[in-house]
Amino acid sequence: MAFWVEVPETLWREIEPLLPVPERRFRYPGRKRYPERACLEGVLTVLRWAIPWKELPATPGRPSGKTCWRRFDEWQKSGVWPQLLLRLQGRLSAQEKLFWERALLDSTVVAAKRGAPKSAKTLQIAAVRARSCT
Repeated sequence: MAFWVEVPETLWREIEPLLPVPERRFRYPGRKRYPERACLEGVLTVLRWAIPWKELPATPGRPSGKTCWRRFDEWQKSGVWPQLLLRLQGRLSAQEKLFWERALLDSTVVAAKRGAPKSAKTLQIAAVRARSCT
């Protein structure tokens, strides 16, 4: 299906060592986990198409949106994303394909500090009620 984001083999070899894989319990092992690569493709699909996790298409052999979200959260808590970002930035920089002149920051990336000077008051713009005709 063209909707799912496919991770190229070269990129997967770069990412795979960063992903923690918990060992299965010997006793009561439970259901077998989906492969890490399939979950990563689900995460990238949600991020690429900006869809809610629950609307990730149910495809045979692919994890659900809830499974992908749980894996995304697991990787977030273990610090995978900052490591991956640094590694990919280094790779792009080595190939001279990283252009910081075109970088963009917004409030979701850079936190606003509490001690910052207060901005000027914004002018209140409101609709003016019409005078009564009666």
